[in-house]
Amino acid sequence: MLSGLVPTRGTQSLWRFLRQCHNVSSEKTTRRSAVDRVLSAFRTICDEEGVSLGEAIREQHGKDESVHRCCPPDVVVFPRCVEEVSALAKVCYDHNLPIIPFGTGTGLEGGVGAVKGGVCFSLRNMDQIIDLHPEDFDVTVEPGVTRKALNAYLRETGLWFPVDPGADASLCGMAATSASGTNAVRYGTMRENVMNLEVVLADGTIIHTAGKGRRPRKTSAGYNLTNLFVGSEGTLGIITKTTLRLYGIPEAMVSAVCSFPSVQAAVDSTVQILQAGVPIARIEFLDDVMIDACNRFSSLSYPVTPTLFLEFHGSERSLEEQVNTTEEITQSNEGSDFQWARDAETRNRLWKARHDAWYAAQALRPGCKAYSTDVCVPLSRLPQIIVETKEDLIENRLTGPIAGHVGDGNFHCLMVVDPNDPDELHRVHLFTERLARRALAMDGTCTGEHGIGLGKRRLLCEEMGPLAMQVMQSLKDALDPKKLMNPEKILQQGEL
Repeated sequence: MLSGLVPTRGTQSLWRFLRQCHNVSSEKTTRRSAVDRVLSAFRTICDEEGVSLGEAIREQHGKDESVHRCCPPDVVVFPRCVEEVSALAKVCYDHNLPIIPFGTGTGLEGGVGAVKGGVCFSLRNMDQIIDLHPEDFDVTVEPGVTRKALNAYLRETGLWFPVDPGADASLCGMAATSASGTNAVRYGTMRENVMNLEVVLADGTIIHTAGKGRRPRKTSAGYNLTNLFVGSEGTLGIITKTTLRLYGIPEAMVSAVCSFPSVQAAVDSTVQILQAGVPIARIEFLDDVMIDACNRFSSLSYPVTPTLFLEFHGSERSLEEQVNTTEEITQSNEGSDFQWARDAETRNRLWKARHDAWYAAQALRPGCKAYSTDVCVPLSRLPQIIVETKEDLIENRLTGPIAGHVGDGNFHCLMVVDPNDPDELHRVHLFTERLARRALAMDGTCTGEHGIGLGKRRLLCEEMGPLAMQVMQSLKDALDPKKLMNPEKILQQGEL
């Protein structure tokens, strides 16, 4: 009946849309058929209890802590060792089934959503601390081991792993997103603290990025495969072991809080502290809105002005020198007297208030949802971007307290939004894009530590440029030719 019509732009668009719907429907049917065919193989590999088709389990594994909608996988498997991961991956590869690795689900950019369905590899049962070498300051762990679990295990050794993103995330997941946190200014990010990785590729091949069992403190041997997989967000392979650097627990720790009359004064203090060579362990910035929220939530009484939370690690003698130098600098920038936290209980209470900033922000608007976005800029541009960002929030009637790892130039807006208000959700989306582009215009990055996931793929293209993106795509094609590993994350199919 329609065959005699002359195709117009509108009818062409309609046909294109209908073809896309047909293709998606056909793809889903093909995938579900493939899943049905492989279930018995999955159960042979990791037993009946190691395979779940339950709706609640699938939904639990289809969402992280971001605002992205839940995209449940078709099936969840629970391997117990690297051999099972490899065998499961081979089955998926042979049947063209997408593979989505899952640690603890604490990511913030939609990195675990099964946007094309497929098989979620939940790695929680692989929770062994494999090799600890206290004399060499390193340890190897499986992906089910979390940051807090490792440090509890290390407590009697006098060692610790300092990278602290706030959430009790899995350590292999932290490697996959190149996580960092409050201690990065002193101890570095995951990228500086991962020495070796065991990775299962899309076809089930098991590789060791620095050579099997190798853990030198430094190497100049060949391509840096370890750092290729750190930050790859499950798009190149499944991380099944990571070897990490450890550090001695400091002899003494002291924390302090200092208030400032302006953002500029707080950041100037930070730059001068770093320029003076003070090996500060943590230096965190909270704006006036965030401090007010923390005061209310944690029953504190800090002045409602831009504020630095600081922590010093070292011997008793070295701490005295660090503290004296820092106090002189902050007072020269009109900072208040330090409020000290010397004993462990008081320090923990102080940093709990900082770590509870997420919940404090959410409590500003009960019934609303919190969403954290982050950017990172050169230190000298930090005052400008924070001031412009605060003006943007006010102008667009948005609630977004600011907290940041100011020693790195990295900060977060903790957006508090009504998920049932489409207009506000749209304004938040536009704001986060303006924030990222503001950071790019200041020679920064669209994400300092949360990763790209689903939410920042276009921004990554703007940041890296087309040629670098083509190199990334070539690497992806070489390691994952069927495009099965965590599809649509970092690189958007058809974008290049």
